[in-house]
Amino acid sequence: MKLTFLGATGTVTGSKYLLEDSDKKILIDCGLFQGLKELRLRNWADLPIDPASIDAVILTHAHIDHSGYLPLFIKNGFTGPVYCSNATANLCDILLPDSGYLHEEDARRANRYGYTKHNPALPLYTQEDAYAALEQIKPVSFGDEHALSDILSFHMTRAGHILGAACVTISDGQNSIVFSGDLGRPNDPVIKAPAQIQEADYLILESTYGDRLHEDTDPQDQLGKIIRKTAARGGTVVIPAFAVGRAQSLIYYIHALKKSKRIPDIPVYLDSPMAINVTKLLQQHDAEHRLSHEQCADVCNSVIYTQSVEQSKEIYSKNNGLPTIIISASGMATGGRILHHLKHYIGDPRNTILLAGFQAAGTRGARLMHGETELKIHGHLHPVRAEIEMLDNMSAHGDYQEIMDWLENFREPPRIVFITHGEPEAASSLKFKIEEHLGWNVEIPEYLQEEEL
Repeated sequence: MKLTFLGATGTVTGSKYLLEDSDKKILIDCGLFQGLKELRLRNWADLPIDPASIDAVILTHAHIDHSGYLPLFIKNGFTGPVYCSNATANLCDILLPDSGYLHEEDARRANRYGYTKHNPALPLYTQEDAYAALEQIKPVSFGDEHALSDILSFHMTRAGHILGAACVTISDGQNSIVFSGDLGRPNDPVIKAPAQIQEADYLILESTYGDRLHEDTDPQDQLGKIIRKTAARGGTVVIPAFAVGRAQSLIYYIHALKKSKRIPDIPVYLDSPMAINVTKLLQQHDAEHRLSHEQCADVCNSVIYTQSVEQSKEIYSKNNGLPTIIISASGMATGGRILHHLKHYIGDPRNTILLAGFQAAGTRGARLMHGETELKIHGHLHPVRAEIEMLDNMSAHGDYQEIMDWLENFREPPRIVFITHGEPEAASSLKFKIEEHLGWNVEIPEYLQEEEL
């Protein structure tokens, strides 16, 4: 077997791995590069492989940095099956068309305001391309063995992280190679823990939090304190939240706080069509999470869904002057309905803007986190008078100790562990820890590096 690293090297995005065995070529993950411009430009460059030459794609999970290149890959000639878990297929139904829509919007905006060298600017791919890509997705069940050729086969085990997330094991009968995907946390209150894997000849391991430990604070306690304090002064808690994973965790915590009467029974709005659709998927995938069917229904029905723009606007008139909680996308306040809520609430000191996750440099969320006193939204500056709070310890990624604990389940060390999907500092730190504490052979591959296995 030969392995080529086509993404997620030196960065946490763009996951793509090409595995070749005799006459078969398998692509594991098909993600978009995100973040820095030099990375995003790779999305536009020709791949060093011909999509038409690939026999199959296997997705570890639905996040766009693992699945978002798929519509373009198919548009450029790939005709084979795309294997993934059932929940990942359902999430792709939501995420990929939304991604296509955003690319179209970016192109329209560039043409409207003229900040492009291209005339006209074109989207990377469209909604129509995304819907076409969904036709090639073939869901598979965890644990079932599936043939890729006369020699190659694969199966999936649960990775935690989000609904449907999987570790992928590929074998040719003599050697096995495991792709960790993104590993979740062992004690997440909603999503089940990653399944234990005990053997692999080669391991491709993510390192997103390879240099960090999550705090011991209970996010539910912290959230309860913030809501009580804000409600007592008659304010509204506005939470920018990622639609997949983070929004559902917040709903769970708020429901638990209400049920135990640790916060007042104030209205909670989920104002994000994507987050609403993802939340409803929880009830379709009981095996993926820790909640009973009845608990899941209670949690999902504990918030007010606002699908339409009109319903979103009605939040202000229905709750004028009354304590309220609003969960809306996007998680870093880069776009979407959250911007309208920020404009409405950020100028009142009774309110709280609660940042519930990682805030990338340059985003509005990061500027709020660093104490800026004015925030530019839709071309106008708004004074920041609301209280700004950070909610710690809500990551869906395992930290380095949780990754090390997962590795200790292996009966024998893999021949090589390839560290990917992390910033350079995180990857180097995790490499050192594995070598120091486990004595394993570890490498950090570079972009386009090839390895004979």
